[in-house]
Amino acid sequence: MSIERIGKYEIRGKLGEGATSTVYLGYDSFANREVAIKLIFADVLKDREKGKVYRHLLINEASLAGKLFHPHIVQIFDAVMAEEGSDEHSYIVMEYVAGGTLEQFCRADNLLPVERLVEIIFKCTRALDYAFRMGITHRDIKPANILLSGTGGDIKISDFGAAIQSTGDETRTQVSGVGSPAYMSPQQVREMPLTHQTDIYSLGVVMYQLLTGRLPFNANNNFGMIYAICNSDAPPPSTFRADLPPSLDAIVARAMQKELDARYATWEEFAHDLAQSFRNQQIASRQSMFPDSEKFESLRAIEFFHDFSDVEIWEVVRFSRWEEVAPETLVMKDGEHGDSFCFLLEGELRVVKKGRVLNVLSPGEVFGEMAVVGGGHHVRGADVIAQTTARVVTIAGQALRHASEATRMHFYQSFLRVMASRLSIANARLASN
Repeated sequence: MSIERIGKYEIRGKLGEGATSTVYLGYDSFANREVAIKLIFADVLKDREKGKVYRHLLINEASLAGKLFHPHIVQIFDAVMAEEGSDEHSYIVMEYVAGGTLEQFCRADNLLPVERLVEIIFKCTRALDYAFRMGITHRDIKPANILLSGTGGDIKISDFGAAIQSTGDETRTQVSGVGSPAYMSPQQVREMPLTHQTDIYSLGVVMYQLLTGRLPFNANNNFGMIYAICNSDAPPPSTFRADLPPSLDAIVARAMQKELDARYATWEEFAHDLAQSFRNQQIASRQSMFPDSEKFESLRAIEFFHDFSDVEIWEVVRFSRWEEVAPETLVMKDGEHGDSFCFLLEGELRVVKKGRVLNVLSPGEVFGEMAVVGGGHHVRGADVIAQTTARVVTIAGQALRHASEATRMHFYQSFLRVMASRLSIANARLASN
């Protein structure tokens, strides 16, 4: 018997089925969007032995509705929990992500390009750091819970049902025996108290599997797997893929250290090493590509973006244009109408008016912002010319005007700081004359 509606949602098809639930593609006519609906089997919640555990996991995930807002985390829109013993539906309504999971890239014959793989893991570190700062440890990181977002190459982490949530001095009860053994940290399989470092270990296992097409430990049963996780050392990924640079072996090894004091202590450390790996010529030519992780790290390092959240930085990454320009390239032309502004990331640019050099711009500086701040049809007041090979980020005024309110606010606040600083410097020069 096919289901036509669940609650207020029209059902358009089945997306998949597991041991405890069926996931449907639904349509929310009020919000005018497609959604994914995880419908929990009624018999599962009535099970004498596991019913309470599954109910706890469902309530846990439902409690996150409207709480996690990150470009790389699946958003939960709604949740309905039937009363115990009732035949009513229990379900979670979440963002629909169309691209499938990372499981398809865990085979040796279908591995991702290394650049894209590192990019994906980097985005996971930023998303899980965000969750950690919200008091949430996922506890079930695995390829099946990392979704591919359509054709854009982005990812979204899903299924926070097993998460540990801490708010203030309170911690929601940890349920034992939840998670996927192959991806569990030694602390998790021993049922020790857990922190975000258990997710760091699990993401290290995911990275290992995506690099090699195999798990770091293999066993015939869960007991053998647990023993290997606690007592054996995995061969480096390069053992199974000779073209991998040593830097990736080192990153995976540190993420998967058995002892907490040897493992990455923070998500920032993990993310930093991943971003650094992009700067290795063995992975990618800096002249030919600008990975999202490098864009994120570059913007985060600029003082202008100091007050921007990670979510806002990702937004800027998406709507900005990145290019490398050769010496003597004309970046902006005096007298031209403009509706964009730029940041200099590397190299030097000179500002020239009628042949006279007015200023030399250095990395981190913003220029051309009056095109947006002034409004209307702004005319450039000087030439901006590359003095050396330079990296320039361009943001169109139209893109900024369509950005989120928080991102726009932070841009305008930073513009005010820049203009105040320039005015102060100009006043100091006038006073010294």
